[in-house]
Amino acid sequence: MSEGERRLAAIMYTDMVGYTALTQSDEAQAMEVLDRHNRLLRPFFPRFHGREVKAIGDSFLVEFESALDALKCAAEIQSYLNDYNVSSKEEWKIKLRIGIHLGDVIHQGGDVFGDAVNIASRIYPLADPGGVCVSDQVFGQVRNKVSYPLEKMAPQSLKNVQFPIDVYRVTMPWEQRSSSKEEAPTFPRDRIAILPFANMSPNPNDEYFAEGMTEEIISTVSGISGLRVISRTSVMQYKKTEKTVKEIGRELEVGSVLEGSFRKAGNRIRVTTQLIDVAGDEHLWAQNYDRNLDDVFEVQSDVAKQVASALRIHILSPERERIDRKPTDSTHAYSLYLKGRYYWTKRELGDIKKALEYFELAIHEDPGFALGYVGAADSYGALRDLWGIDHQTSLLREKSLVAKALEIDPELAEAHTTNASVLASEYNLRQAEKEYKKAIELKPSYATAHHWYQLEILRPQKRWDEALAEIKKAIELDPLSPIIVANLGGYYLNKGEYAKAVEPFRKAAELGLSFAHGHLAFTYGEMGMLDEMRREYAIDVEFAQSSVPQIRIVDDAKMAYFEGNIDAVRRLLPELEAAFGAVGPRAYSHMYGFNAQWIAELHFHLGDIDKGFEWLERSYSRRERSLWLITVDRDLDGVRTDPRYLDLVKRLGLG
Repeated sequence: MSEGERRLAAIMYTDMVGYTALTQSDEAQAMEVLDRHNRLLRPFFPRFHGREVKAIGDSFLVEFESALDALKCAAEIQSYLNDYNVSSKEEWKIKLRIGIHLGDVIHQGGDVFGDAVNIASRIYPLADPGGVCVSDQVFGQVRNKVSYPLEKMAPQSLKNVQFPIDVYRVTMPWEQRSSSKEEAPTFPRDRIAILPFANMSPNPNDEYFAEGMTEEIISTVSGISGLRVISRTSVMQYKKTEKTVKEIGRELEVGSVLEGSFRKAGNRIRVTTQLIDVAGDEHLWAQNYDRNLDDVFEVQSDVAKQVASALRIHILSPERERIDRKPTDSTHAYSLYLKGRYYWTKRELGDIKKALEYFELAIHEDPGFALGYVGAADSYGALRDLWGIDHQTSLLREKSLVAKALEIDPELAEAHTTNASVLASEYNLRQAEKEYKKAIELKPSYATAHHWYQLEILRPQKRWDEALAEIKKAIELDPLSPIIVANLGGYYLNKGEYAKAVEPFRKAAELGLSFAHGHLAFTYGEMGMLDEMRREYAIDVEFAQSSVPQIRIVDDAKMAYFEGNIDAVRRLLPELEAAFGAVGPRAYSHMYGFNAQWIAELHFHLGDIDKGFEWLERSYSRRERSLWLITVDRDLDGVRTDPRYLDLVKRLGLG
């Protein structure tokens, strides 16, 4: 275009929400956010034939020849940032307002001028954070050409613009999903959520006891077969919430809510509880307990019985015996155990090690405390499976500890669940299944048992109907657990029902599970939706590279695989193998699909069968959890009759 020439163009103006305030409160953080903002947005412009005219602080001015391209670019950017933000820490979230206008522009000195620029800069403030607004001129070009509804706003008088302009607000896909939700139905009373007990103790360090009290009441009430109890993962998200009981009931799909407070002063405790009917917003039962600390178990068992009575649920004799049984006579051992669980739920390496110390102290205080042994076993399991530390030694300690727990209390559901996972890690699936069934029989509302049972036993054996029933039961009991929700996506992905896998993976990402973006990208790849795949892999890299630096080469290889770029796969494979060796002790990278099994699949894809089996054997020797799923992995379809595959399946207990 000649200097000074006038022409028709679509101008997109973007602006970051809250950036000025951030620069005033933390300039260094603001500069890092701006750098990330620039890196994330710039790749989108050329993809939609846009030309970046200039960056003005936290804003971009971009020119397009087509209004349709401009709108598609804006919508894609906002979709990307919506996915990015749901998994991002608050200080890293990036929200934009975007305005687009179609009109005359003049090029001069590499810049553009004219009404189109002026009006676009006046339109963007009308957009909501995360939204897009367009002028009537743009609307005329894109109507009936995009899937996004465009809602006409009231006529706008814009600064320095002579006449009022019609502006349209673009309704984004997540807004459509939100607005289309129907009023939540009434849920049965026997479906109950036990909310985190408020810590009213004068010592704030007693927070662990309030959390532990909540968890133990959940565990005790879960042992009543007539009740369906929401798991800890979901209810802890309502700690110190300002939401009403009705809002919580609707979100968790429960008919009853138990809430209360805990106060500890010296050797005295005060526990207040109230059971509320969600539909009628009325109290079904309330009770205050003023007791000695030694009586804490009696309080927990009485709460369980009173809840069942208020909801007219009959407690079976074996259940009543388990409810009345004290796990330990030592309140000091119990306090140490609660501290261990407080740290164990955080799952970071330092927290797991600290939890293990407390569990071992609890066992030392009371060698007959079965739950203390389970806690220690779970800690070794986390060190082994999540962090890859001393795999064989940790496994042996885990086995020994859970065996001791079962020797002390053969009716402890948590011990049977941990034992089942140990057996599955040793590929003894037949015995592991018996243990999972026993755990579920003892505690029907134990979401973890349902979750692991379908993942480790049912799915690898292609027992699809049973697996779906178990994962749906786990979600019913723990609807806000991102791991469990993601595993519903994994179920559909393994079964080849890719379209059904998208929503669970997306919801898991919205619940804060960052690596769900990688699984969502893989699903899009299987569906041939390559643009969406690239977007999700970009988010995956952004979140994972600090903890798994090799993730970029992993995701590049996956993109090349789905794009059918054999040369790129062949070029990247040696780098991928080298990166695998550099992972070090952290084994949890299997969550990001970075494992020996995936490298084996790429070799099979390239036709290098012997190399593929070498890497499968490496996966077997490392006891990679994903190896169970080779029976449902389509990349192994070409080697199903190979004796090496049949032998491996047999060793896995799947033959």
